[in-house]
Amino acid sequence: MIDVNGLCKDYTVKRKGAGLSGALKGLVSKNTNVIHAVRDLSFHIDEGEIVGFIGPNGAGKSTTIKMMSGILTPTSGSVLINGEDITKHRKDVVKNIGVVFGQRSQLNWDLRLGETFELLKHIYRIDPNDYDKTMSVMDDILGIKELLDKPVRQMSLGQRVKGDLVASMLHSPKVLFLDEPTIGLDVSAKYSLRKFIKEINNVKKTTVILTTHDLGDIQELCERLIIINHGVMMEDGNLKEITDRIAPYKTLVVEYYDEDAPEHEKCEMISHEGNVARYRFAKSDVTAADIIASLSSRKAIKDVSIEEAGIDDIIKIAYGGYQK
Repeated sequence: MIDVNGLCKDYTVKRKGAGLSGALKGLVSKNTNVIHAVRDLSFHIDEGEIVGFIGPNGAGKSTTIKMMSGILTPTSGSVLINGEDITKHRKDVVKNIGVVFGQRSQLNWDLRLGETFELLKHIYRIDPNDYDKTMSVMDDILGIKELLDKPVRQMSLGQRVKGDLVASMLHSPKVLFLDEPTIGLDVSAKYSLRKFIKEINNVKKTTVILTTHDLGDIQELCERLIIINHGVMMEDGNLKEITDRIAPYKTLVVEYYDEDAPEHEKCEMISHEGNVARYRFAKSDVTAADIIASLSSRKAIKDVSIEEAGIDDIIKIAYGGYQK
């Protein structure tokens, strides 16, 4: 479905000194820096996958999405969608992709929402019957028909995001790029967005590439995770497998009847507050059942629970900002 091979994007930035003297010197001698926004990215995405594409600010996520959707031209490398190079066959390829940028709307500010959809219907030359079927499906998922007569400028952020999602799907694309679509959304709007992604993936088998800083989106939607930093691939694989490899531990939370908490030789006590102690242990070395049995033989236990390493831990480790 999508093949990214050796993708690179460089920018040349002019340097000049401060003030008038710096500007004058810049007219005579030009100093430039080359910024490597994306460096040698390669990966394959199968049809029907929902892939989380994440990284810290400035990692190159949006730049990569823009190259994959034909907005930017790569410095080198290629993006093939259904076997066609998007830089060489852009008009043909973009007919099968949809894009939503959380910080930029494609809706016409001066039209009603329904008029914007009608305009896009003519731009994409969508058959009227196909258009009606798609609108019916979108209404079932997002309840969009109640907003059709509302001017875009009078819509809330959550309503505009719904409109952008529908606009991106009117021509039934096989691939949908979502670049931080949950920015500024409340809980209800995020729920609608996640429901939308699940439904179009299930009903239309749409391949979804999602960039987000919302860890809830990743946990709820994505089985596969691609992590980049400074334009370089850091991780690519199954979310659970990455979790088990990067953070191969669990945390055992034990509540005792008093404030005395015993140590255990096969795990580390990472905190002890009042009568509650937290033990971190490697999943490959010992089981939680063994630790619980050992601790209970030394001291009476009131309650116990187990915590897996969260996605936030995984992201911090992958970004290099986590300290054990």
